[in-house]
Amino acid sequence: MANIPSAAADRLLRNAGAERVSTRAATLFAEILEDMADEVAKSAVTFAEHAGRNTVKAKDIRLAKDM
Repeated sequence: MANIPSAAADRLLRNAGAERVSTRAATLFAEILEDMADEVAKSAVTFAEHAGRNTVKAKDIRLAKDM
């Protein structure tokens, strides 16, 4: 089960223009978002480590997102 609540995923889909969202679609979207977030987080940690820091900063996340 995803750490991102399916209600939040449902809300994101509705904000994107969906009139209706199935429960399974919201759950799957939450799982995919979490997978994507994990990849960005891992890359951000790598950028911070490369810079010789233990602290992940916003610029690390921006760099990781743009990869």
